[in-house]
Amino acid sequence: MNGKTPYEVPTEMREFAEKSVDQARKAFDGFIGAAQKAVDTAHGSAESARANAQDVTRKAMSYAETNVAAAFDLAQKLVKSKDLTEVMQHQSEFMKSQMAALQSQLKEMGSAAQDVANKVAETAAKATKAK
Repeated sequence: MNGKTPYEVPTEMREFAEKSVDQARKAFDGFIGAAQKAVDTAHGSAESARANAQDVTRKAMSYAETNVAAAFDLAQKLVKSKDLTEVMQHQSEFMKSQMAALQSQLKEMGSAAQDVANKVAETAAKATKAK
């Protein structure tokens, strides 16, 4: 068009951004590990409904970890992008995959919540009959 080359992100800036993303990912991984230990400790060994709630909590933590990992992957791709076209392509791919993941996660969480509710109702019904 006007003979100008598209804006390119300087190599030093990309390298700095990559290091920042790597450090943030490591910090998050440490946080997730500590959070999972806290969930395990807090839940301990309890009745059936509590065990089911723990499973749902673990599933939610797993989804959060997966979603944040995907965001870090996107950030890594963005800092390596050479131009705006690449940035937009990565962003579009990320949004599509995250929407699909969200739909799947919501469906699974709904099913898990329904299972917990059913088991709690069964336990309550058994307790009522025993009296």
